[in-house]
Amino acid sequence: MDSSAWIDNYLQGVAQLVAMLPVEQIEAAADVLLDVWRRQAGVYVCGNGGSAAIASHFAGDLNKGANVAGRRRFRAIALVDNVPALMAWSNDDGYEAGLVEQLRNFVQPDDLVIGVSGSGNSVNVLAAMRLARQAGARTLALCGFDGGQLRQLSEVAVHIPSHNMEQVEDAFSVVCHALLHTLRRRIRQEPLSAIPLLASQVDAYQEQD
Repeated sequence: MDSSAWIDNYLQGVAQLVAMLPVEQIEAAADVLLDVWRRQAGVYVCGNGGSAAIASHFAGDLNKGANVAGRRRFRAIALVDNVPALMAWSNDDGYEAGLVEQLRNFVQPDDLVIGVSGSGNSVNVLAAMRLARQAGARTLALCGFDGGQLRQLSEVAVHIPSHNMEQVEDAFSVVCHALLHTLRRRIRQEPLSAIPLLASQVDAYQEQD
């Protein structure tokens, strides 16, 4: 088999996986995120490896890409972005502590903690999700493979039923952008912010619908 066939097979696999994405689960995730936005609660996102990059990307998208003129903004933090804190906790107390100990500084009841894990069994992500539940925060998971423990720990889970890690991560990216796409449209239907100074001045994207 030559390279073009391998590429074609991969792309076909991604297309099939995206076509089967669980719309009801994604809609439930959008409902949770909109509820958190309405209450001005915090959003904390975490993951490892490629999932860490997705966590960072999604937090950035929520903070900027979800902006709608005249409406307040999300308050999202990717726990993976504070590299010194992540390394200090991991070095001093073990890898499992790197995310959860950062979260302990911030999490409040009714905040949202999002765990991203291809396997669904990343020990540091699971530790953060357990703390979130104990603190009374809401929990949302993006998970692949069989969902792992992460799926069971989460109030809402978007499960990608594939054991191909690269394609699972591709699907995670599509899910995050689908969430962003619908959140902007739903936020546009919400009342204007009572504090104009802290509201977005312009839409993140010019859209026709």
